[in-house]
Amino acid sequence: MENLAKNTVFTEQGTDVHEICAQRYAELQTSYEHKNLEMIGYKTKANYWEAQFRQLKTREEQLISENEELKSKLRKREQELFGTSSEKNKSTQDTIPQSKSEIPKKNRGQQPGSKGHGRRDYDHLPVLEVEELELVNESARCPCCHKPYKELPGYAESDIVEIDVQAHRRLIRRKNYKRSCSCKKNPDPQIVSAPAIERLLPKSKLGISIWALLLLKKYEYQQPINRMLEELSDHGLSLSAGTITDGFQKLLPYFIPVYDAIVERSIAARHWHADETRWKVFETIDDKKNHNWYLWIFHNTETVVYKIHPTRSSEALIEYFGEDHAGGTLNVDRYSAYKVIAKNGLFILAFCWAHVRRDFLKHAKGYPEQTTWALAWVEQIGKIYHINNERIAHKPKSKLFHEKDNELKKAISDMKKEFAEQLADTNLLPSAKKLLKSLNKHWGGLTIFVDRPEIPMDNNTAERGLRNPVVGRKIYHGSGSIWSAELAAALFTLFKTLKLWKINIHTWLLAYFHECALIGGMSPENINKFLPWEMSEEKRQLLSKPPEYKNSG
Repeated sequence: MENLAKNTVFTEQGTDVHEICAQRYAELQTSYEHKNLEMIGYKTKANYWEAQFRQLKTREEQLISENEELKSKLRKREQELFGTSSEKNKSTQDTIPQSKSEIPKKNRGQQPGSKGHGRRDYDHLPVLEVEELELVNESARCPCCHKPYKELPGYAESDIVEIDVQAHRRLIRRKNYKRSCSCKKNPDPQIVSAPAIERLLPKSKLGISIWALLLLKKYEYQQPINRMLEELSDHGLSLSAGTITDGFQKLLPYFIPVYDAIVERSIAARHWHADETRWKVFETIDDKKNHNWYLWIFHNTETVVYKIHPTRSSEALIEYFGEDHAGGTLNVDRYSAYKVIAKNGLFILAFCWAHVRRDFLKHAKGYPEQTTWALAWVEQIGKIYHINNERIAHKPKSKLFHEKDNELKKAISDMKKEFAEQLADTNLLPSAKKLLKSLNKHWGGLTIFVDRPEIPMDNNTAERGLRNPVVGRKIYHGSGSIWSAELAAALFTLFKTLKLWKINIHTWLLAYFHECALIGGMSPENINKFLPWEMSEEKRQLLSKPPEYKNSG
């Protein structure tokens, strides 16, 4: 009975322990689940804030990169607005640290120790006045004994160069004659006068020399009309702006046949330098919202043509060359309009190394920390220029030409390998990689000169050809009407082509205007004798001399 009682108590006590354990286990399980949920919450929050941190870090890096890009653009804009524009200017080069291997730039002008050109010779100028000077009074006597000096034959000669500009009138007196017969078959009236003098513009009092001078001042020396009129007024000739403008408009048809002939000669070539620049035309036309036109240039060895066009698109190129043109090679920049006309395969585009070099110089100014990298590329481009200049200085197929040709091809190959390796570098800045991608994209056009030595490495010829018109654009802001813009393009074309053939522009204008006046104030039917490539060498030499104003109408 006692044992039974004990077992009963044990059972009861055991039952209590199990319950307590189960209760405790349940409590622990609840606590564990609570802690587990709490831990999951903490981990979730940690993952959330870690993701937020990564996003903010990425955004921070992006903002830092954008900030550097904006700083770079700001430096570039400041350089464009306030910096010097010439790459040859010493002050411009001083803003960029030079690499040790780069040759120091020379100062402008005659170099120390170099042989000069000597004193200029003016013997070709005519002597209009001879002045004889002599000793007079006491200066012609001995100061001691007062005996007169004896005059010797000959002179101690010297000369002074002067210029005398003065407006004058040509007074034309036409003699009158009276018939002394009464012949009925004679168609002449009773009073007959000598024929009238030829005039360039009918009923105009301004002679050939005036119109030639005005055109030169406006379209060669880029002087606005008001300034020209003030200058002429100081010489005693008073003219109105309306008279000049009206005369220019009447002179435009005189130059159209010459312009068309130069364009025809240009299109027949196989190689050109092409470029374009803004040109304002302040005449409202349909379907055009602004006054921005463009002045295009097409420069080759025989002609320089300027074309005015309302757009900067490939439409201007197609209009100039024609859709069925036989093709050729164009030295150009990387503007997309040129790439459009090259899609058909007729035109080969030789891209400009000067623009590539300029890109790296701008990058060096915009990113000072990458100056060394950018100038290293500038130095490589300079090396290729140097080798190519040495190559083309020798005759093709000569031994020295062959040596430099091999050296050039190796330098080009090394450059291609280097930019390919740098393009694979993930640490390279996006702006720097953009330059190398552009270099790779245009590599075919940039290396045309390697296999064709007659093709220049750059398009500087066209850019230099636009300098003079750009000066005019800045001074007189463009053209007031379409006909004025066409006259500007025609005269830019004529003057630049004549200078290419070393013909004096002023002399040519006087000769051409005299011919126009002789036939009653119109352009000659046969203009070939005024085209440089149709002239004899003797006539070119004659037109290369300064003008003479005798017998000018």
